[in-house]
Order: sequence, then C-alpha cells, then structure tokens
Amino acid sequence: MSRSGGKIFTPTNQIRLTNIAVVRVKKAGKRFEIACYKNKVLSWRQKVETDLDEVLQSEAVFTNVSKGQVAKKDELLKCFKTEDQRAICLEILEKGELQVSDKERHANQEASVKEIASIVSDKCINPETKTPYTVTMIESAMRDLHFSLNPKRNNKQQALDVIKQLTTVIPIQRAQMKVRMTIPAKEAKKLREKVAQYITIESEAFEPHLNLVGLIDPGHLRTVEEAIVGPTKGRATIEVLSLKEMTDTGDSSALT
Repeated sequence: MSRSGGKIFTPTNQIRLTNIAVVRVKKAGKRFEIACYKNKVLSWRQKVETDLDEVLQSEAVFTNVSKGQVAKKDELLKCFKTEDQRAICLEILEKGELQVSDKERHANQEASVKEIASIVSDKCINPETKTPYTVTMIESAMRDLHFSLNPKRNNKQQALDVIKQLTTVIPIQRAQMKVRMTIPAKEAKKLREKVAQYITIESEAFEPHLNLVGLIDPGHLRTVEEAIVGPTKGRATIEVLSLKEMTDTGDSSALT
C-alpha cells in the first residue's frame, strides 16, 4: 500500500476479507480461490442453502484470499473460458476443495455425527423393548459400523443411510406412524385387502365409508396412498395422526 496526502491507497487487485471459509481449485497449473461464509459451503453442497449470495462473501475470484490478491481477467478467461466471475465462483464452489484446519474439520465432523445420531434416536425404536435408543447408544453403534460422513449428503439423508446399516449391529426399526384411512364403501372390500399387508389395523368401522385406523411403517405411506387414492379418483383419503415421516429425498423437509 502507498500513502499520499494523508490517505492510504489499497491496490485495485487486492480485497481484504475476514472470518472466511476458502474454497480452492487448481486449473492449468494455477490456483484460484473464492471467499465464502463459514458453515455455508457444506450447506450449499448439501442443497440446504440455495441462495448463492448467502454463501459468497465476494463474487471476486482470487489467486490468494488471505493476501487479498484478485485473479486477473486474462487468467480467468484462459483457465475458465469466461470472465463471468459469478459463473466461475459457482464452478469453484462445486468442484473446489474447502480449506479448513484439522481442528475445525474434526469439530465439524463431530457435530455432524451427533446430529445424525440425534435424528436416528428421535425417529427409531428398539423393536424388542418398544423404547427409543439414546443418542449416546446410537453414536456407539455408529462407531461399531465405522461410519464415515458423506459430504454430498445432508445429515437427514445420512440418518436414513445409518438406520439401514445399524440393523446389522443392533435391533432397530423406524417408529411407526398412526394413520386414518377413509375408503368409499363401493371399493372398501377390495382396497382393504390391498392395504392390509402394510398396516396393522387397530380399529375399523363403516359410517358409511370404511374408516381404518392403524400403524404403518413410514416407508410404506406413499405406497398405501397411491393404492387407495388412484383407484377411487381421490375419494379415498389417508391422514397421519401421529409420529413423523422419513423419506429419502434431498430437500430440507426430508425428515419432518
């Protein structure tokens, strides 16, 4: 920097940022970096955060973020075939390597494992005792599995993966949900037989439609819904009375 007339001038190819997470990529032997907000990079990659402006501290592309050195336009054009810095930031965000210290990486991993274990504990039971497992017990079983985090799947999705794997080391199943089905009398007999394999019926009555109340594995909810709603053109209904559904999707409402 230089001083003139009492003012300090910062070179135009330097930008200073603080409290940042750096994502780095190498292309054509050159290093390019972007400056992101901490904790937002993984949220973006897991599709939890979708607003790019919430992830990037600056749309500038750097050769060295810590020194504030901004990449030259001719370098960007040569390596990325474009001068569009937002597009380049997107590519680096998707393909680059997040730079974190070993201590920070370990802390983030521990937090993710604990959150996954908490989700499993909340959604599952021991089928032999009909009681939930504690978070500590789930964490211990995960260690027995040598579970490793997948940075491309969010914690809710990984909780579903863990449940499937845990069946090999402990008795575990997803807590069933209670549902109420209403089926028009005309189709009642046929559709009751069709859904009986998926539901443990607790009560049923005609008034005048068939009303069934019972327990169902959350994974079978959609199958049952399609089995009764389609053939009746929407006159049959299914309503969740208690507990929560878990579905293997990529959005933030995968476990609600």
